Order: sequence, then structure tokens, then C-alpha cells
Amino acid sequence: MSVITPQITRPVIRQLDEAAINRIAAGEVVERPASAVKELAENALDAGARRITVDYADGGKTLIRVTDDGCGMTGDDLPLALSRHATSKIDGSDLLNIRSFGFRGEALPSLGAVGRLTLTSRAEGHEAVTLAVEGGRMGSLRPAALTRGTVVELRDLFFATPARLKFMRSDRAEMGAIADVVKRLALAEPHVGFTLRDVTGGGEGRVIFRADPENGDLFNALQGRLTRILGADFTDNALPIDLDRDGLRLIGYAALPTYSRGSSVAQFLFVNGRPVLDKQLFGALRAAYMDVLSRDRHPAAVLNIVCDPERVDVNVHPAKSEVRFREPALVRGLIVSGLRLALHGAGHRASSTVASETLEAFTPEPPSPAPLPRIYQMDRPSQTALRSAYVAQAPLRDFGFAEAPSARVEATASPVPANGAPDLTERPLGAARAQVHENYIIAQTSRGMVIVDQHAAHERLVYERLKAQAADTGIAAQALLIPEIVELSEPDAARLLDIAEDLAALGLVIEPFGGGAIAVRETPALLGRIDAGALIRDILDDLADLGRSDRLKSRIDAVLSRMACHGSIRSGRQMRAEEMNALLREMEATPLSGQCNHGRPTYVHLALSDIEKLFGRR
Repeated sequence: MSVITPQITRPVIRQLDEAAINRIAAGEVVERPASAVKELAENALDAGARRITVDYADGGKTLIRVTDDGCGMTGDDLPLALSRHATSKIDGSDLLNIRSFGFRGEALPSLGAVGRLTLTSRAEGHEAVTLAVEGGRMGSLRPAALTRGTVVELRDLFFATPARLKFMRSDRAEMGAIADVVKRLALAEPHVGFTLRDVTGGGEGRVIFRADPENGDLFNALQGRLTRILGADFTDNALPIDLDRDGLRLIGYAALPTYSRGSSVAQFLFVNGRPVLDKQLFGALRAAYMDVLSRDRHPAAVLNIVCDPERVDVNVHPAKSEVRFREPALVRGLIVSGLRLALHGAGHRASSTVASETLEAFTPEPPSPAPLPRIYQMDRPSQTALRSAYVAQAPLRDFGFAEAPSARVEATASPVPANGAPDLTERPLGAARAQVHENYIIAQTSRGMVIVDQHAAHERLVYERLKAQAADTGIAAQALLIPEIVELSEPDAARLLDIAEDLAALGLVIEPFGGGAIAVRETPALLGRIDAGALIRDILDDLADLGRSDRLKSRIDAVLSRMACHGSIRSGRQMRAEEMNALLREMEATPLSGQCNHGRPTYVHLALSDIEKLFGRR
């Protein structure tokens, strides 16, 4: 039986025409309408614009128009701007010293290859001109009417590549992606005004987002912009970050752990003002909060890493959303240590949203009877009449109301300080007055009251003490009777042995065993019996994914956290007044005591004015 070998036809190598090249490039640069908005808005920022308006229709599928008041372009510039790899941002001699958003010279010709693109611009001292390109075919230069700046109008995106239209999502989803892009750029440039409008159906359209230029220095401008975009709750519960180290600077705001979110939607990272979606940077942000948040919660932060452009490569991907640092470990250390320093500096502080959520839980649902009759001002009682009524309604002393508190309160109430004694109500967490349900401490402050979860609070205090002891004396290691041999590839073994000293400081001692094998000789005593091979492979996975592994430290911290849980004051234990006050004072002196080991608040502070509102006194 003979086998027939199919005849192989030699493929012919041919040069693609310019239009095909641009359409292929568009697939890398322009993934969806939001990608086009990003490229055009970044061009406007590079042109020095102080106000940028983005209009779109049908989720950006039929129209995207970006108007700016930047420096503009001349009639000689427009044809070049629509040519592939033509740019004013760099001269090509140094690709590691990029100080602009754009530099590849691909966006405009790519958009012109897959849509109907029109550029209208006017540079100072020149007449306004316009130039159109449709499906890669360029028209002729014509005069136009424009005061200043540039207007880029893109219609019928992907009409020249209809297969791409099948991958578009709904108009609402594409609109959300466009809004996200504009908001990220607005966070990066607080001194620039942004307006986003939906002009579907024609006319002036509907303003979706507006952020006027902020005034003041960088931090004041950024705080105002954050309040506008992320809300006052974020800025009220965020810590300013400004840290310099080895020529790197980390600036921005990071929220308290108790202001965590259910997803990473409130995380915005920038490198030299460029919005990035870099997994290593997000991993560093996660690591900074690792000790104060549970796995299902995510921190909120807006951070900008400022460094010499030559220390970061932004030419990793055509979309420029990923970067590569020359010293990644230094950048990661800056983020982790900088945020942890700020969180420790916040002391026992918890987010203000905890109190608002508590008050909302206290507020009863309004009944729905017939509307009350209108009360005119002349019918309202005067303040003098109200005070007289309160005195008349006060309980009589003969009834023993003031002298017969419940046994629980009497046993735990903090006595009123005698003359000369410190007034504990002036302390941040106040003076303990009672314990309810054998778990919650009620303390009085000069401006309200504090409710403390005694078990959660003491668990954090014990945990911090255990971590401090471990840092002082090191993590005790236990020698294995028979070393465990783990077979790895030689590159993996070398990568692991490079961090052998760091692992030894955490109680995991490894040595080379020939070839790609390593010998595990000691393991952290805190972890008891463990599968050393599985732990080693988990650490290698982290190194391959993030370039660093906190796996062992997190497991040790988890054990310390469990020890703190078992060694803390249990729910159901009755406490004396001096014990409760001692707990409050230790909380005030311990960083991170505002949240338990899992990121939940350990106390709630209710302002007196808010309490009075609950009872209709204000």
C-alpha cells in the first residue's frame, strides 16, 4: 500500500500595500471606540490643550469627535499627520527618553484606514485647514473655519473592516468604556478640563461627564479632581502619598483599608502621568494592603510614579498601557513601603463611611400614612417653649430612674473623673461607659460616642504584637529529619536560589542538590507540617507571574493572625471599666487598629449631631 504525499505549493512572498498595512496596524492600536478616544485625547494633551471635549454617537460606532484648544497644525502638517510613522513627539534617535503620550505615529493613519476621518486644525499665525481620509484614501487639503486648536472627527469606525464590527459590544458598554478612558485621563491631568457628551440623535447632546480645570498646586488640584470623579467619600477617607526614593517619586492618594471595594474599579495607576494597566504595579498595590484586607476586598487608590523617562520603557505594546521598569524591584518596594508607611501613620483611624452606614442602619423606614397637615411658622413652638417642655417632661428623681441603671451598665460604667483626673472623653476613642451583649464597648467622647467590637479590636492588637516579636527575633525554623528534595528545571532552581536568603529569613532554608533539584532542609516552625514541594512551586508561580513572591510571608502572617484570634478577648467575656479603657488606649497607640485582620472596622464613631438627628432634635 503506497502513501500519496500531497504536493506542497511554495507560497509567494509579496509586499502589502499601504492601506492593508494600516488596517493591520489598526487592529493593534484601535481595539474599540474607547481606544480611538484614548489616542485622540492623548494627542490633544500632547498639543498642550487646556480644554478637551469628546463627543460620541451610538457608543462611538458612528461618530467620535475630539475638540481641543491646543497648538494646532498647519496645512503642511496635516498630510504628514495622516502618514504612517510620522510624528512630532520624537526624532527617532532615543526611544528611551519619551516625554509625551504618543510617539509611534500610528493612531491617525490607522483610524483613517478603518473609518472616515476628518482633521480640521489651525495653528497660531496660520489659516485653518481641513483634510479627510476615508478607508485609507486621502482627499485634498481645503480651507476651513476654526478659531484655534484641532477638531478630529471619526465617523463609521471599522466600516472598511466590517468583520471587526461583529466584535463590538452594546452601545451602553462601549459608552462606559469611553467614559472610563476620559476619567482616567482627567485624573492624570487635573489642570486640564474635560467634557464628554453623547450626541446620539444629533443636536447639542447630553453631557455625560464634565470636569473643569482645577487650580492650585498638584495635590490641591488632584484632590479637587478626585472629589469630582470618585466622590467626596474617597477624598475624606484617603491618605495623601508623597514619597521620594532613589530618584523615584510616588504621589497620589490611597484610601483607608476600611474604605475597601468589592472589585478593583477604584484603582488608578499612572507612570509619569500616563494611565497604565500593568499587573506588576497592581500586584504591588495589592501587596501593600495584604495585611489589612481579606482576599475578597480591594483597595482604592490613585497613584502616579514619577521617574526619569529613561528608567521606564513605554514602548512595550502599541496601546502603551503596559510598561517595563529598569529597576522593577525598586518600584515595587516604593509602592509597598510607601503605602504601608502611610497606613501606619493613620494610626487607629477608620473610614467615615463606617459611621454613615451605621446611621443608615439605625434610621427606621418611613411609614406611608396620609401626608401630615402643613405647619405654618406661626404654629411652631418657640425655643423657650420647647425648653420649658423638656424640663416638664424630665423623669422625677423620686421614681429612681437616674439611680437604678441596669446591673450590666452599673458593673462596667466608667466613673466620672474626679477633679484633677484626666478627662478621657477628650481622647480620640473616649471613656468607656458600658459593655453591651458582652462584646461591644460603648465609649463617650466630647463630640459623640464610640462603639467598639472588643474581640476584633483586641485581635488586631495581639496580631501587631506577634508581628513585632517575629520581626525582632526572626521566624523560628524547624529542621527536617530527612531533607525534602524538589525536582525543578535548572532555570526555576536558579530563580529560587537567587532569593534563598530572603526565604531563610522567613524560616525556609533551601540548598542546591545538583542539576535542577533543590533540598528543603528547614521550614517555618509556625506552619507545622507542610508540603514543601507544593509551597516551592507556588512561590515559583509568583516569581514567574510578578517577579516576586510574598506567598511564604502571607502564610506566616495567616498563622500569626489565627494565633491572635485565639489569644484575644473573646466575645461574651464581661470586662471591667479599667480593662475597657486600657483597650481603648492601646488602640489609640497602635497603627492599623481601626480595622481587624480582615479589613473590617473595629469601631464606629457617631457624632453627637448625627445621633440627635436620629431622634429629630435637629
